[in-house]
Amino acid sequence: MLKFRERTNSWPGFVDLFSNLVIILIFLLIVFVFLWTTTTVFNNKASIKRVAELSRANADQAQTISSMSADSEEAKRLLVLARAELESMGAAKSALESQVAALTDQQRVLIEQTDSLLAANTADFEKQLREKDADLDQLTATFKQQLDELNANRDQMQAMVQNLTDQLNAAQTAAQDKAALTEEQAAHQADLAAQIARLNAALADSEQKIQDQKVQYMEMSNRLNKALADKIAQMNEYQSAFYRAVKTALANVPGIEIDGDRFIIASDILFASGAYSLSADGKNQMRLIARVIKDLENQIPTDVKWIIRVDGHTDKRPVIPGTPGFSNNMQLSLLRATAVKNELIANGVSPRRLIPSGFGDLYPLELGTSPAEMQKNRRIELRLTNP
Repeated sequence: MLKFRERTNSWPGFVDLFSNLVIILIFLLIVFVFLWTTTTVFNNKASIKRVAELSRANADQAQTISSMSADSEEAKRLLVLARAELESMGAAKSALESQVAALTDQQRVLIEQTDSLLAANTADFEKQLREKDADLDQLTATFKQQLDELNANRDQMQAMVQNLTDQLNAAQTAAQDKAALTEEQAAHQADLAAQIARLNAALADSEQKIQDQKVQYMEMSNRLNKALADKIAQMNEYQSAFYRAVKTALANVPGIEIDGDRFIIASDILFASGAYSLSADGKNQMRLIARVIKDLENQIPTDVKWIIRVDGHTDKRPVIPGTPGFSNNMQLSLLRATAVKNELIANGVSPRRLIPSGFGDLYPLELGTSPAEMQKNRRIELRLTNP
C-alpha cells in the first residue's frame, strides 16, 4: 500500500503572528507619540502648531493603521480560505489514500487470484504432461513390442527361406540321383503291383466271408429275438398269473395294490412304526404270498430264468438320532426288505428266487407331505422279473 508523507504548512501561523506584531508596534508608536506630544505641549506653549501637525500625523497614522487593519482582515480572510483549501485538500488526500488503499487491496486480491489461477493451471499442465508421458511410454512399449514381433517374424522368415533353400538343394540333388534310381524303382514298382494284386484277392475273399458271416448273424439275431420275445411273452404270462394269484390270496387285506409290473404292499400293515420286524399280520400275509410263489415255481419251466425282487421304500421323514439297529432310511428300507425275504424263505420259497433291495426315500410315489401321501410312500414292492 502506498503512503503519502504529510507536510506541515506553517504559513497561516506566521501570518497571524506577523499581524499581531504589527498591531502591537502601531499601538506602541501611538502611545509614544501621545506621550511625546503631551510632554512637548506642557513644556512649550509655543508648540501648538506642532501638536496640530502631530494630530494630522496621528490621523494619517490612524488611517494607515485602519488600512493595515483592513489588510490584516483581508489577510485573515485569505488565511481562512487557504485553511479551508488545505482542509479540502486534506479530505481529498484522505479520499485519495482510501482509493489507493482500495486499489492496493484489489491489486493484492488480483495478485492472489492470479497466483491461485497460475498454480491451478500449472497443476493441470503438469497432470496433462504426466498423462502425455504415460501415453508416450505406452506407445513406446507398444512400438517396442511390435518391433520385437517384426524381428521375430523376420527371423522366422529367414529360417523359412533357409529351409526352402535347403529343400531346393535337396530336390536338385534328388533330381540328379533320380536318373540313377529309375531302373531300381521300376523293379520295386513291379514287385509292389504284384503284392497289391495278391492283397486285393485276399481282400475280396475276406469281404465275401464277412458278407456270409453277416447273413449268419442276421439269421441268428432273428432267432434270438424271436426266442427272447417268446420268453418275454411267457414271462408276462407268468407275471400276470403271479399278480392275480397274490391278489386273490390277499383279497381281503387293505393296503395292497398292483401297479404295472410290481405288487405293492403298504409297510404299515407289515411293520410297526420305526421297526423292521414283521408283525403277526405281516407274517400271515407273507405265508399266503409264499404259497403263491411256490405254486409259481412248479408252473414255470426250469429253462426260464426268473427272480422276485423285494424292494423296500420309506417316506422322507429322517430317522430319530440314536435309534438302535439303523441310522437312516436307506438302512431301514433294506432291513425291512430282508425281513420279508427271510419270512418267505421260512415259508418254503427258494432263496435263489429272492433278491432284497433298499431304496430309502429316493423313489416316492407321492411328493406331498400329508399323512396319507407319506403313508403311501412307505411300502414293500414285489416284482417278478428276469435276473
